[in-house]
Amino acid sequence: MYDIEEYYNAGTIKEAVSLLKEHPEARIISGGSDVLIKIREGKMAGTSLVCIRDIKELKGVKKMDSGDIYIGAGTTFSHITEDPVIRENIPVLGEAVDQVGGPQIRNIGTIGGNICNGAVSADSAPALFSLNALLRTADGSGGRTVPVHDFYLGPGKVDIKPGEILTHIVIPEKEYAGCQGHYIKYSMRRAMDIATLSCCVVSRINREKNILEDIRITFGVAAPVPFRCTGTEEAVKGAAVNEALYQAVEEKVREEIHPRDSWRASREFRLQIGGEIARRALIRTVEMAAGGDRR
Repeated sequence: MYDIEEYYNAGTIKEAVSLLKEHPEARIISGGSDVLIKIREGKMAGTSLVCIRDIKELKGVKKMDSGDIYIGAGTTFSHITEDPVIRENIPVLGEAVDQVGGPQIRNIGTIGGNICNGAVSADSAPALFSLNALLRTADGSGGRTVPVHDFYLGPGKVDIKPGEILTHIVIPEKEYAGCQGHYIKYSMRRAMDIATLSCCVVSRINREKNILEDIRITFGVAAPVPFRCTGTEEAVKGAAVNEALYQAVEEKVREEIHPRDSWRASREFRLQIGGEIARRALIRTVEMAAGGDRR
């Protein structure tokens, strides 16, 4: 039983913005894998909905002449995983969203919904943080471009203003060119479970000098919002790629992240796992750089 007050279907971005301004109490729905569950549970009973599922402008992936990659906020997880632009340029994002729920959820759930839900366990978030993604919004008067790390305000809270919708996720070419990325999700079950802790590492290796030119390490479920380990990153940039580097990353990550105790796992357990998965993810990116394998 779904207690829905009013339902409006938008065919364009302009129409969606107009409907949201006319009905400021309404919530956006696309795949509905989060919103409909909350309505059924009574947490959002009596809510009005503005559906953006049929807006073609919000779907698909495109690599621009500049090299920047635009991902429509209404693009499903399964589409992202299989898209040739993603596979060729930023396969780590496809790898991450392919770990969301089961096939049914990945076929209806959208990357925009995953971001705007504000969940710290969202599988797309660590990859987008490590890729320094930009978020484009529309509000009927030009919209905004917001760095993804500024978009998350707290657990379940994001920087979406009244009458505004997320339209595209942009990955600038300079943030992925020459880089390799790997995402590791630790959960209590191997499938269809939210992360107990997750980590995405994106690195750029100078193979001739065997040094780490750049690294970005982002955790999910290690703080109230997705957490970039900027202290660890700065400490190891320029270091030789060897066992000492991997050990330094493992130790420094444990000093920097701030996981909490919960019924899923203790803080101490998450700290132990955090260092280990950061180490493993970095090693995997080094292996990909050595072998030219971006998958």
